[in-house]
Amino acid sequence: MNVLLIEDDQRLARLMARVLHDEHWRVSMAHDGDAGLDLALGGTFDVAVIDWMLPGRDGPAIVRGMRAARVPTAVLMLTARGQLEDKAVGFASGVDDYLVKPFAFEELLMRVRALARRGSHDGALDELRAGELVLDLRGHTARRGTRVLELTLTEWNLLEFLLRHRGQTLSRSRILDHVWPGDRDVQPQMVDVYVSYLRRKLNEPRERDLITTVRGIGYRLEAE
Repeated sequence: MNVLLIEDDQRLARLMARVLHDEHWRVSMAHDGDAGLDLALGGTFDVAVIDWMLPGRDGPAIVRGMRAARVPTAVLMLTARGQLEDKAVGFASGVDDYLVKPFAFEELLMRVRALARRGSHDGALDELRAGELVLDLRGHTARRGTRVLELTLTEWNLLEFLLRHRGQTLSRSRILDHVWPGDRDVQPQMVDVYVSYLRRKLNEPRERDLITTVRGIGYRLEAE
């Protein structure tokens, strides 16, 4: 597997590169945004690990450049920004996943592996779809059929996560870790609350409920 690492903290970059090398992955590195984008556009990578704050172009600008050039590399964004508003900016630019600093290297490896597994078919999609339900990642709009869905940031992040794993049963703890990363004050019951909010917006009378409750585990968005 080929991994692109763009991180201006050279000590941290060396440590991450060593961890990735230990997995027998090939790693290319850049320490500023402009050099990182050049590498991203000129190489073939399975996953790019990109810091948000960089000299020159920042992380979201790099990702926008990659997606404009239709580079399909899956992107893991490293950031100290854990607020939902910041996540929305990153996801709108085309980021596939977030890892909030500080992080454990074991989690870095797990997320890179997960992105590599789905990168070949999900990497740089313009939209996510399950039947008539469509999430436009570039325009940041959602619709079911012709009906536009007005979603909050949290509802958007939850729906995107469900769509990216459509057909899979996701535990409450996994959803919690993705939608509310690093927020220790959020309880698992909050997942149930937001699934309820989302269902109200997705489903009109006589429409099939697209989200299945898997009792004792979590939820699954059905793949049509």
